[in-house]
Amino acid sequence: MRKRRALAIGVLAGSLALAAAGCNRGGPGSTLPVAAADTAPACPGTWGADWRRLANKVRAPVFCPSCLPKPLNGRFAGSPFNSRAIGRDRSYLISYAWVDTSSPGGVNEVHVILRGYPGRTRIPGCDATLTVAGKTVHKTIPCFDDPKGTKRFGRTVVTMYTANQGADLWHILYAWHYRGSLYSLSEHVIAPYTYEQVVANLDRMMRRLELIQPSL
Repeated sequence: MRKRRALAIGVLAGSLALAAAGCNRGGPGSTLPVAAADTAPACPGTWGADWRRLANKVRAPVFCPSCLPKPLNGRFAGSPFNSRAIGRDRSYLISYAWVDTSSPGGVNEVHVILRGYPGRTRIPGCDATLTVAGKTVHKTIPCFDDPKGTKRFGRTVVTMYTANQGADLWHILYAWHYRGSLYSLSEHVIAPYTYEQVVANLDRMMRRLELIQPSL
């Protein structure tokens, strides 16, 4: 069986009213309507500053989400920021996660991940650990798999994947290329959002990504 990678996720007490039509574009609790389609995406305040520092750190363009599903926000600190990881190859993972364990219907979670692989266009490989007849076997499989077609957002064409590994397990993931690099955006399919709402969230986030170039 494929093992799910454990995530360190901060838990917030109390329930929040979440709606797929909303979009967080400011501090915690700040919900603004999605900007008009002809308005250039712009990450607010500290969000943009954090992502500009990331672009300089990895020496490559990055895509800042100017819109995230409620109740997430795009800062690199505090809750619901989950983690920032940068590899020696300059690949990066940015994770935002919110969990509510007080809901009468069970655990609610909103988890979004953005990745970048500067200078690489191939889908990375993930380790799949299998146990066959008492013997442990390690096999490398695509981290993003089961493609379900493509979508176009302006000049960007994304492929939708529904069988993903590692931190993106149980996520719907969009992957695309930009100037010789691979990027991805994913969201966990779990309450309070349905499958259809997660797809709508991903579409909304893709339309509102701000491309940030390194300045160093």
